[in-house]
Amino acid sequence: MKRLLTIALLALSGCGLRPLYGGGGAGTVAQTLTAVEVAPIEGKAGWLVGNALRDRFNAQGSARYRLDVRLDDSIVGLGVRRDDSVSRERRTLRARYQLVSLASGQVVLDASAGSDAGIDAVQSEYATIAAENSALERLSMIVADKIVARVALYAERNRAAP
Repeated sequence: MKRLLTIALLALSGCGLRPLYGGGGAGTVAQTLTAVEVAPIEGKAGWLVGNALRDRFNAQGSARYRLDVRLDDSIVGLGVRRDDSVSRERRTLRARYQLVSLASGQVVLDASAGSDAGIDAVQSEYATIAAENSALERLSMIVADKIVARVALYAERNRAAP
């Protein structure tokens, strides 16, 4: 059993995997993430995504990067009842974002992220609106997580100086 464990550990060490947040708060990724300032984002979805990003980046001190985000939020009806009312909706939130170096003004990362959610459109208009808002809140968190993960990956790959 010990031999099998030793072989497994040796195989893993040779595959090149390493933790993204290696070094904890003093690591390259953590230092880069705390140096990102989030530019204002338009609309309700922008407010939600912006707050989620600020919470995750936890900027401290002077910023070295600015994150510019443009959102596309849409709701599409999918199912139709006999009375021609919509029975199912899909809410989609897409973000196009750019990480800009404040020192040079150069865009160092240009990417997109998105997610979607299904919503049951019930007979109660209030319940449908509440479900749409809940979906937007969840989607905002998901999109923010994807953006932060991509910025962290950029920081790791480019070993940006803290």
